[in-house]
Amino acid sequence: MPESNLDTLLNIKKLSFMDLSQYSVQYLKGVGPARAKLFENLGVRTVEDLLYFFPRRYEDRSKLTPIDQLKPGEVYTISGEILDKDGRRTFYNKKHVFEAEVGDDQSRVHCVWFNQPYLDNYLHVGEKVVLHGRVDMFKGRLQLISPEYEIISKEDETLSMGRIVPIYPLTKGMGQRYLRKLVAGALEHRAKDIVDVIPSIVLERQHLRPIAQSIAQLHFPDNEAAQEQANTRISFEEFFFFQICVILRRMNMAQKKGFAHKIPPGVDARFVQLFSFALTSAQKKVMAEIRGDMENKRPMLRLLQGDVGCGKTVVALFGCLLSFLNGKQSAIMAPTEILAEQHFRTLIKHFGRSSFGKMRVALLNSALKKKDRDALYEAIAKGEVDVVVGTHALIEEGVKFKALSYVVVDEQHKFGVKQRALLSSKGQNPDVLVMTATPIPRTLCLTLYGDLDVSIIDEKPKGRGAIKTYHFVGEQADGVYKRVAEWVSKGTQAYIVYPIIEESEALDLKAATDMYAHFQKNEFKKLRVGLIHGRLPREEARQVMDKFQKHELDILVTTTVLEVGIDVPNANVMVIEHAERFGLSQLHQLRGRIGRSEKSAICILLGDPQTEDGKKRVDALIKTTNGFKIAEQDLEIRGPGQYFGRHQHGLNELKVVNPLTQLHVLEAARKEAIVIVKEDPLLKAYPIVRDTIHKRYPEYLERVLAG
Repeated sequence: MPESNLDTLLNIKKLSFMDLSQYSVQYLKGVGPARAKLFENLGVRTVEDLLYFFPRRYEDRSKLTPIDQLKPGEVYTISGEILDKDGRRTFYNKKHVFEAEVGDDQSRVHCVWFNQPYLDNYLHVGEKVVLHGRVDMFKGRLQLISPEYEIISKEDETLSMGRIVPIYPLTKGMGQRYLRKLVAGALEHRAKDIVDVIPSIVLERQHLRPIAQSIAQLHFPDNEAAQEQANTRISFEEFFFFQICVILRRMNMAQKKGFAHKIPPGVDARFVQLFSFALTSAQKKVMAEIRGDMENKRPMLRLLQGDVGCGKTVVALFGCLLSFLNGKQSAIMAPTEILAEQHFRTLIKHFGRSSFGKMRVALLNSALKKKDRDALYEAIAKGEVDVVVGTHALIEEGVKFKALSYVVVDEQHKFGVKQRALLSSKGQNPDVLVMTATPIPRTLCLTLYGDLDVSIIDEKPKGRGAIKTYHFVGEQADGVYKRVAEWVSKGTQAYIVYPIIEESEALDLKAATDMYAHFQKNEFKKLRVGLIHGRLPREEARQVMDKFQKHELDILVTTTVLEVGIDVPNANVMVIEHAERFGLSQLHQLRGRIGRSEKSAICILLGDPQTEDGKKRVDALIKTTNGFKIAEQDLEIRGPGQYFGRHQHGLNELKVVNPLTQLHVLEAARKEAIVIVKEDPLLKAYPIVRDTIHKRYPEYLERVLAG
């Protein structure tokens, strides 16, 4: 699209309008029903969705690097012609390899792609391509391993060459050239219908540019400065609406009245004596914060974050005790039955019979027969149970509490805002503590959890051994297994973890079970090996875990069911298979299952990362065991939407913001949001703001904005 046409369109006075949020992308030229279904995979259903579907990065193709200037270890974008190609399968493992020689006027570079057989029929000799990736040296020659690629034709050059070019997230069956052309067409024909949803007074105070111009520049920037200005404008909008939601929720909570717990003198010291280990000063500080909240009539809404193994559960139990001493009930919701059962056992161990009296603890899980479940429902409703531990079963309609005053949501990122609210609704504004072992950078915490008070446990219990992390490629697996057998034969225990990805769950599960059988017959045939995964019957899974905890098993082959909650101090070796398929925070969570005693531990990442992000994840895990630093790295690599999962946190609209680098934008947006909400809590004077919030966050604020 010529620049002059775009500039003209963006300044057209609005003569006719179309509600872009109601206009299906299917009816745009070049889409149709079949491609509309592909767009749904990207979360794009309407023209408005398409215009707000922003690039994940850019390539400056106005100054591409000549091939003869490439240096090993650096990332480049290059352009050239395919001079030769060859697709084949390797002899030893039958993996497909596609190789191509790409050259410009001066030189040529070798390119290799693995397990992409369709490239045989997609890339052809004589075609012009743009490649993006890291250059490595292999057998004396430069090569690109699995670079991103794009075929360039003459008709695409105005959008794809000689300028800053947008690179979008894609789905199978969709290419960059097609998407760029479609977005450019939508901007050309529908820019006049883009409505600025930020109040004009805010636009003036913050000197913000028009929304249509900013959207266009974010898709097809004239230069880096224009792209940055557009990014700031869209980021402000995203922060502004999310902060209004957060502030309204906070105000709503402040107006509610809960139960003010009466706390006997000396209860803190008596609580600490229940444990055989000394609590850290950070744990005691958070206990004091929880105590202060629970003494208050205003319901507690507190986020407790800390690294794996820092002792969050002990602190959460303090709230259960305070509730029990006031004749009230508590509920603990965990993301897995294994973790729920572990919490149940911990409560029984420390409070089943203690100086505070016998606490009646119940476990609500899927193993209960209907008769037993109904009996438990009745006991909870009559107040004959003091603490109920469970998974999502706690928020089922049949669960009714007599006097629920304290709620714990463990591993907050596994649940959504709506689930948290459902559990809270089981009582009369109970105190709520949400916990996460995925440390959250301060700026993201302000973005996501501005409605919560935040507590941090940043100390590990004394006497914990160090964890060393190493990376080996798949071809070195046999040597890794040999070392694991040696370590285990000396008395330690080991985990071997396999990924389970939703899209390939059946295949992944088969890989884990097949390797379990293989290990029993080969590398670990003299050792005791167990298997646990999410589809294992609950009783069988419990028996396997019991055996491992009692050291009746030496090695546990497991899937990501291991990610949260399992505590076996003697397990100090972990091998994570196909480590490149895990997220960084997930890798850190898994690693947190070892090093839980005074002994040193070893974590081995086994895999072949092909992408830049994959390599960054492995490097980050090797360099540090600090969960907060890893969280920042993870946020930097993935962006906020993928950090926790958009569907869990209402993050569908946070497409551009980067809380790590845009704290000043967040603070400005929050300041404006506070002004708007304080003067008009129901947003009656701001119907566009109100409608936008309803549209973007239909569940997040449905109660607050009702009426």
